[in-house]
Amino acid sequence: MADSRINVPPEIRKGEPFEVRISIRHAMETGYRTDTVGKSIPRNVIRTFRMDRRCRRAWRRAGSRQGSLTMHRVWLVAVAGALAISPAHAQQRALPLDTLRSGIEFAGADVRSMQADDVANPGFLWIERGEKLWREGGKSCNVCHGDAPTSMRGVAARYPAYDASSATVLDLEARINDCRLRRQGLPALARESDELLALTAYVTHQSRGMPEAVNVAGAARAAFERGRAFYMARHGQMNLSCAQCHDQNWGKRLYAETLSQGHGNAFPAYKLEWQTMGSLQRRIRACLSGIRAEMPPAGTPELTDVELYLAWRAQGLPVEAPGVRR
Repeated sequence: MADSRINVPPEIRKGEPFEVRISIRHAMETGYRTDTVGKSIPRNVIRTFRMDRRCRRAWRRAGSRQGSLTMHRVWLVAVAGALAISPAHAQQRALPLDTLRSGIEFAGADVRSMQADDVANPGFLWIERGEKLWREGGKSCNVCHGDAPTSMRGVAARYPAYDASSATVLDLEARINDCRLRRQGLPALARESDELLALTAYVTHQSRGMPEAVNVAGAARAAFERGRAFYMARHGQMNLSCAQCHDQNWGKRLYAETLSQGHGNAFPAYKLEWQTMGSLQRRIRACLSGIRAEMPPAGTPELTDVELYLAWRAQGLPVEAPGVRR
């Protein structure tokens, strides 16, 4: 019986063909289209289908016997650069490391200039407030961690990260709130509140210029895989995935803007559209709203999983916070 599902062996690497069997009836019905045959695999992984000589001959003969269930061979070939699987984690890197480009490279000259100027960059208003909050209170952040430029150097580049005490992956905002609750005896700050954005921006700013370097091995692997699946899946009434814009069409124009690769290395960032600072989760939710998809509440594990995948996807790009975006 014909089966339209094709499961890619995890050990298959870029350019390596592997054999599957498919019926002539199915071939005639689908024409080996990737949108049909590739239902069970990401479109950015397997994009080119090539029949061997015997299958071509069978294809020509099939015109007079389309009902035949004779099985023939096809080869599936990964498009160059689309697949790079790590055997340990089956991690597929749609964007090779040497092609990674920060979102600021796709911005206009005015936005680039604003981000580069620490005086003109509006995000530094939140940095200044975060520095004050760092030292406020009887049991302040400074009491435990000391001088932030020293103790927090490189911390944000490693987040989101797995937290053993809660057995979950936390982003930096969740880590700050965890410290407030468990160490400082203070209430958690609301997501997107100025206070939480200020502290997050201040801590992240200490890693500015350092490469993104999250750990997706071990206990963090499950969250990473969930985040990757969310990124690759189609969502909403427009039936679009994150990958379709940011993996497959980056650099192209969408109305007045150029599609970026969708990296989060500048967040928390000041968005001119919002006229305020915002977190990466807010940006993800805005994208989901744009494609008319259901938006998970801020701070949910689902969004943190996506953050983790995005941080891994941006490995090597420098932390830019506070970034500026259109």
